[in-house]
Amino acid sequence: MYFIQKNVTRIFNNQHTFFLNPKEVLEIKRKVSGINYSIYYPYKDSEKVLLYTKNIPEVLLYEIKTKICLRHQDILGTMYSLNIAPELFGDILIINNKYYIYILPIVRNYFEANFCRVKNSSVVLEEISIDTLKDYERLYDSLEIIVSSVRIDTVISRICNISRNNFSDMIKKKEIILNYDFLKNSSYKLKENDTFSIKGIGKFKYIGILRQTKSNHSVIKILKYL
Repeated sequence: MYFIQKNVTRIFNNQHTFFLNPKEVLEIKRKVSGINYSIYYPYKDSEKVLLYTKNIPEVLLYEIKTKICLRHQDILGTMYSLNIAPELFGDILIINNKYYIYILPIVRNYFEANFCRVKNSSVVLEEISIDTLKDYERLYDSLEIIVSSVRIDTVISRICNISRNNFSDMIKKKEIILNYDFLKNSSYKLKENDTFSIKGIGKFKYIGILRQTKSNHSVIKILKYL
């Protein structure tokens, strides 16, 4: 994969990587096992990170100011509509009705000039100190649900209260992302800390089985990202 090799080359050249999701981090770690590197977390619980060998990467933090309520997918959709690659921006955070995004300096000018509207409403960008959110930890809703299996089709059908046929339609429409890839295998059995996103519903992290019921079903714990 070109993106992985590009970042591996940067590490060998003593440059920091671009923003990486957890899956990409694992792939790159396997390829640079002989190199002494560090991981830069823009904030304590950061999901997208950067690997570096010498100098700590420069990352910018912006607050997106608006008079309307936004969702994570609204901001993400605007970034994609501007053709800003995911490797150039980090996590998007919504904290107490305030909106934040991390970006790399390489895209600063384009981002400031073009990120003007979200959901057809004007927004204002304010660059703030990178340390503003350094101790922030993500908030989740904790869910406990009863399922007959930890197969992803069973779990998502239970969360969304839909049929297996509807679930199949969601896969065909690429509405489900598992560990940063579109879901292809409906019989995949969830493992601890797997993440999955459901279009229009939200993002979740699978924690594991808590206990068995008398009818031999499983009570599982899932965290929903807020």
